[in-house]
Amino acid sequence: MATGDYALPFPAPSFDRSRPAVPPPLGGEGHWAGAPSACVVDGVTYLAYRLRRPLGEGRGHTVVIAASADGEHFETLATLEKDRMDAESLERPALLRTEEGRWRLYVSCATPGTKHWRVEILEASTVRGLIDAESRIVLPGSASVGVKDPVILRQGGKWHLWASCHPLAVPAEADQMVTDYATSADGLDWTWHGTALSGRPGHWDARGVRIAAVIPHHGRVFAYYDGRATAAENYEERTGLAVGTGFGVMAARGTAPVAESPHHGKGLRYLCALPLPGEGWRLYYEATRADGAHEIRTEFHPSDEVAPSA
Repeated sequence: MATGDYALPFPAPSFDRSRPAVPPPLGGEGHWAGAPSACVVDGVTYLAYRLRRPLGEGRGHTVVIAASADGEHFETLATLEKDRMDAESLERPALLRTEEGRWRLYVSCATPGTKHWRVEILEASTVRGLIDAESRIVLPGSASVGVKDPVILRQGGKWHLWASCHPLAVPAEADQMVTDYATSADGLDWTWHGTALSGRPGHWDARGVRIAAVIPHHGRVFAYYDGRATAAENYEERTGLAVGTGFGVMAARGTAPVAESPHHGKGLRYLCALPLPGEGWRLYYEATRADGAHEIRTEFHPSDEVAPSA
């Protein structure tokens, strides 16, 4: 894939070449499996994702952690229910293992009876141990801002985080979103550095943007992001590309999404781009099916299909 005056060292998502990885528990609109976060440890792919029911029937009710030997067929290891987190709904988690060998699960939690979101962390020595670990709030948000959907990267001895931030002053407008950037020495206590990406008035991403994956490469920082033009497109965001020269500020590229579902609503969002050294890239994302449900789809791009790194 190429854009502007440079080739990208990773693939653009293509619904046509993808295949289902995790179906929703039920079919039909409002039933979702999605918001994936993946990592590879000792040759095993670990995937955390959210299950959701329609509004009025429970919303985001469960975070699932699963494992796969081939990156496509997953076995459930553990589940985390929203009541465990004292949350009205759960959204995108972030799953990772630290350099010290500890597992962390960052969980997006809706505060009951409000439009507010916060992010809590569970930490344990094993993946299954996360479910019984004591939680703590690491991104509390505020009375004016809800925070959710963290994307986390450790590089250069520092933790980097991008999170979706929603204004709460006018509840009817709380679907709007920008992505803010923060850093940390330990992945627990974060310092905010302002907005990394905002919507563009008059464009397909005007109503809000949410960074979904960040890929540093040769002095640039690339990001896949979710965007939508209107409040009516909430839950059916499509994927765009943004580029920056640092982690803090990025600019959207192009006048159209780089990927969308061919089905009604066109939702293709929460993309996770997983590098497989010496092999290529595997992508996971949430996409709208023909029946209106959302599923997690995956696609593999071998190294010879991706632009050279030099």
